[in-house]
Amino acid sequence: MLINNLLEQKNITIYRLAKMSGVPYTTVNDICGGRAKIEKCTAETLYKLANTLDVTMEALIADSVDSRTDFEIFKSHICHRVKDMGDLDFIINMLQTDEIRTFYQKQWYLESLYLLAMVDYLSRENGVPLCTKYNDLRNARLQEVIYPAGVHVRCTASGSEKPKQESIADAIPEFMRHNIVEAEVRNVY
Repeated sequence: MLINNLLEQKNITIYRLAKMSGVPYTTVNDICGGRAKIEKCTAETLYKLANTLDVTMEALIADSVDSRTDFEIFKSHICHRVKDMGDLDFIINMLQTDEIRTFYQKQWYLESLYLLAMVDYLSRENGVPLCTKYNDLRNARLQEVIYPAGVHVRCTASGSEKPKQESIADAIPEFMRHNIVEAEVRNVY
């Protein structure tokens, strides 16, 4: 169970997690002990636990629920995490939680490669050497180029493929390496 792994990695006890998150001890204890299913928790409880453990709500329940969120929502959530945590803390968090590998092993390649691209981009922007832990994934490419929803809308509105060509020209190289067109990860509200 991911939550127990996170507690071990972060050297946090169940009691401390309960205190830090504001979730009752009995609830956290039941989740960690397998007596309560994390996917049955309220959104508020999931949010508090995920926020305290510095992971997404999706990652927290990924082992128990095999459903994916819309990719545009996923991207937005990741960009907000970067903004809230800061570049270096985000990189550290990704390496500690191993969400990149977890998503890849579940064959959620889009999410995995997006996170890897984000880590690589932020590493370059901050002069941080690339972590070799994911070298085996760095050459992975999605079969089709993934464009932002806004690009698809512009193509439909204009009746032209020109917005796709323009978006590729403006794309961040770390994302394009995986066939993901992403030009702006900082402009989030």
